[in-house]
Amino acid sequence: MTLRLYDTKAQSLRDFVPLDPEHVTLYVCGPTVQSGPHIGHLRGALAFDLLRRWLAHRHGRVTFIRNVTDIDDKVLRNDSEREPWWALAYRMEREFTRAYAAIGIQAPTYEPRATAFIPQMQELIARLIDAGHAYAAAGDVYFDVRSWAEYGALTRQSPDAMEPEADADTRGKRDPRDFALWKGAKPDEPATASWESPWGAGRPGWHIECSAMSRRFFGPRFDIHGGGLDLRFPHHENELAQSTAAGDDFARYWVHNGLVTVGDQKMSKSLGNVVLAADLLERHEPLVVRYALAAAHYRSNLSVSESSFAEAEAALDRIRSFQERALRMLRPTADDLRIVGEVPTAFAAAMDDDLGIPQALAVLHETVREGNSALDAGDAEAARGCFAAVAVMTGILGIDPLDPLWGRTGTGREAAALDALVGSMIQQRAQARADKDWAAADRIRDAVARAGIALEDSADGTHWSIDG
Repeated sequence: MTLRLYDTKAQSLRDFVPLDPEHVTLYVCGPTVQSGPHIGHLRGALAFDLLRRWLAHRHGRVTFIRNVTDIDDKVLRNDSEREPWWALAYRMEREFTRAYAAIGIQAPTYEPRATAFIPQMQELIARLIDAGHAYAAAGDVYFDVRSWAEYGALTRQSPDAMEPEADADTRGKRDPRDFALWKGAKPDEPATASWESPWGAGRPGWHIECSAMSRRFFGPRFDIHGGGLDLRFPHHENELAQSTAAGDDFARYWVHNGLVTVGDQKMSKSLGNVVLAADLLERHEPLVVRYALAAAHYRSNLSVSESSFAEAEAALDRIRSFQERALRMLRPTADDLRIVGEVPTAFAAAMDDDLGIPQALAVLHETVREGNSALDAGDAEAARGCFAAVAVMTGILGIDPLDPLWGRTGTGREAAALDALVGSMIQQRAQARADKDWAAADRIRDAVARAGIALEDSADGTHWSIDG
């Protein structure tokens, strides 16, 4: 089977053929760290975490770059005497790192900060000026969109139909759609946010950052460029134009994830409906958040509500209950636990079809159902096969409830306390049954059930689980 991805530039599904079959190169635009992460940042980072995991399964090695934009107009606007812009950027970067790690997003292979690559940006700007595609004016440097006939290729727009570029002062622009590659220093900006250059002191424009950093790590061409759908224009359009105008092939595939809506409205500060990552993770377990944000197709706009997380929690409880039941009933040996299940064909087909997570989850839950049926029938071999398949599927998706990462292995203080309380009630019920006090035994069972806990009687004793 061949992985097919929707290429935004081609506007169609394409077979994914990496430059090196054993080493995929993936660059994703990371956050601008003027403030902390929200649910949209989590959803976008998770989409590419899932893609990265599947690429690693298919091809082995994946070099994944996700940059940090730590110098930008938005960052400088939040500069203060109490907290300089660079300190703010670092603090916010750490918030992003914590939030991503909380929901199991793997750290990038490299995570370059824009401020560490100013010389590479200046070198790229100089190449564009020499090639006649950029010009210096009043301390700034602009990309000349009219000089590059392919400008607009990513979003299939004509320059005449585009809105003027609002990323810099209009001083010296030949065309309102030209965009800034270098921004001359301004008196009202911090002196620390300025670097010397052949065109005067200043700082880089936003778009030049990713072109320079991707080239530094991958060279003139790489496999996949990713980011949120809101970055297609102008950011990615401008990246593509400046890199190709400078003579680089740049990205061979463009992949974009959909946005997050709240109550069918786009999330925005002006509407007051921004869901911060910290608030979300305070209300819901990280694994539940991961499942809920992964459940929709990555290219779709995701509408979030409390029901989304309730459904995710119920789905995870079904998976966890099967796993725990299988471990109890099969009593696996050390060799059994080392069994590596094969990826089910239907699961692989779903993932290969433009990362079809909803269809892949359907295969996972069908396998859970089959596993429970096998346990009911006493078919240990079939149950063991389902257990192994569930392990490999949840491992690839990063949603294995038994993974110690999620802290649900019974070692936490809350889990230990709950286990002790329920265990005590199970013992009381067992004693009541031994005394043939059936009314007391039923009262205990009903009390446990009202708390959302299910009891399962088997030959080796009574076991409990959260009733999902």
